[in-house]
Amino acid sequence: MKNWIYLLSEFKRKREPVALVTVTKCLGSTPCVVGSRMLITKDQTLYGTIGGGKLEFLATDEAIKALRENQIIESSYTLGPEFEQCCGGKVEFIIEPMNQSPELFLFGAGHIGQEIAKILVDTPFRVHLIDSRENWFEQLTLDDSIILNQVSVNDFKTFRDAVHWGKNCYVLVLTHDHSIDFEIIAMALQNETKFLGLIGSKTKRVRFHNMLVKDMNIENGMNTVVCPIGLQVGGDSPKEIAIDVAAQLLEVHYKK
Repeated sequence: MKNWIYLLSEFKRKREPVALVTVTKCLGSTPCVVGSRMLITKDQTLYGTIGGGKLEFLATDEAIKALRENQIIESSYTLGPEFEQCCGGKVEFIIEPMNQSPELFLFGAGHIGQEIAKILVDTPFRVHLIDSRENWFEQLTLDDSIILNQVSVNDFKTFRDAVHWGKNCYVLVLTHDHSIDFEIIAMALQNETKFLGLIGSKTKRVRFHNMLVKDMNIENGMNTVVCPIGLQVGGDSPKEIAIDVAAQLLEVHYKK
């Protein structure tokens, strides 16, 4: 597949998850060569080939698993009778899920929000820093990789549309206004997230829980919301709190 770089860039532009299969070793007689590549989408559309037949069928199954678990998979197969092939060679390949990096949507570009965004630069997280205060971002100097998003309290749809909801979506809520915090939490609970966290005390958690259950008819309330956020290792400066929270996000991502 000679155009795999172009295809990958197109899938990345469309934010469509895809698995890249690359043959890394061929021993003996095989239907492919080292460097053969194939792209597989979630609906099992194939681009390119690693030789067809049962080998390609099994590679497709493993690619779907790699996408589902968002994990790199290494496999090897000896092409014996069970493959309905008699060449007897051995093929090794690696499957890499693409376009499934975790995205953090951080509501609140205050001191702690800025520090969290800075700390997560050069980590797997793609960070979106979101704030509703007018002209707020004009005074900030942040890494170019951090995506800044101005939303409006007069149109809450802008808050919802700022997030790419799904299993790779992490949401942190730490705005300057408790009422805005509550509205974001209520909104996020009605969408899919990998992690939903709220800055605040246990008292704030209980208050929000009661409001969600009684006023919003959200039966589980705050049961799936992390509050307080962070690993609680200590320290109360913005940077120390940010380190604490960033460590928790990385822990969730890497499933330690």
